[in-house]
Amino acid sequence: MDIDPARPSALPTALPAGSSACVEIDLAAIRANTAELKRRAGAAEVMAVVKADGYGHGAVASARAALAGGASWLGVAQLEEALALRAAGVDAPLLTWLYVPGADFTAALRAGIDLTVSSVWALEAVCRAVGESGTVARVHLKVDTGLSRNGAAGPDWTDLVRAAAAAEADESVDVVGVWSHFAYADEPQHPTVRRQAERFADALRDLDRAGLRPALRHLANSAATLTNPAVHYDLVRPGLAVYGLSPVPQLGGPTAYGLREAMRVLTSLALVKRVPAGTGVSYGHQYTTEQETVLGLVPMGYADGIPRSGTNVGPLQVGDQRATVSGRVCMDQLVVDLGPSYAGAAGDPVVVLGREAQGEPTAQDWASATGTINYEIVTRMGARLPRILLGEGG
Repeated sequence: MDIDPARPSALPTALPAGSSACVEIDLAAIRANTAELKRRAGAAEVMAVVKADGYGHGAVASARAALAGGASWLGVAQLEEALALRAAGVDAPLLTWLYVPGADFTAALRAGIDLTVSSVWALEAVCRAVGESGTVARVHLKVDTGLSRNGAAGPDWTDLVRAAAAAEADESVDVVGVWSHFAYADEPQHPTVRRQAERFADALRDLDRAGLRPALRHLANSAATLTNPAVHYDLVRPGLAVYGLSPVPQLGGPTAYGLREAMRVLTSLALVKRVPAGTGVSYGHQYTTEQETVLGLVPMGYADGIPRSGTNVGPLQVGDQRATVSGRVCMDQLVVDLGPSYAGAAGDPVVVLGREAQGEPTAQDWASATGTINYEIVTRMGARLPRILLGEGG
């Protein structure tokens, strides 16, 4: 356990009735983060990416807060996510990009959703949906510039451009966008960043030769939005940064980029008890007390999104002191060694995840401790944790 008496006290608000833990979402932070990203984007528009239920923050509430902060577009991965936003009354320009054969493109067109096309089969399926819906499809072509994930490259790109030009000539589709995605944007000086930018420029020339001149060229994710103005083009697509997390933690945390974390994960101690030295703690006794001490029981576990790899390393704040998970993280609970002088009781507040500026354990702290990335930490917070919306619009 590491006690820092100088650490500012930033205790949670009361938990919702009947809940042992909750996730606070500060919508004002999402709005302010988006405004900062818009400022950094200059003349480019901002597409706030709200996939994966808004990175665990709630897609609909996050979308509305981001739009209020200056985003003019929204982006999601799966078609079902896009349709859910429309069903909730979110009517802003919306792009989706990940689906398999059999996807309901007809429903997407009727809902006014822009579709990414990264293969000839997908373009053909979209054209069939145009006939069924009677609506011209707005499509964004996806070029693979080096991530080797979604998108067309080489001869596949050549075939896709040719087919898209023919479909636009037939007035089946309107090619309004072209985009790609970086493999190493979180390392701005990595040589692949320049190579991908050059390949994207080549792809733009391919489109021009084919008579396709999309109004929206977009390449920059959160990291490139913050660190690489040369690739902002017409639109940037920040995701992680919208929620106040740094996509380049090795260069600076949220405060270095004018961002504020929107998520805090809060609970309270369910039990406090004194145990003797040599006491084994939790499954497999991966932790054994070195002295007589006080243990606190935290009613959260891997079913709630706490990484099991947080065993013996996960950071917590109990009251106004920092501590570390002691022993194995269980499905519903974990234990923390609070030290022999701890004088608290059950009900004492615990911040599992909070804000850098308040000295609380952050998503990046958890990521560094468990060998993952901050994206995973926030998106894995479980559905049984109620979301408490704060800030304007909450």
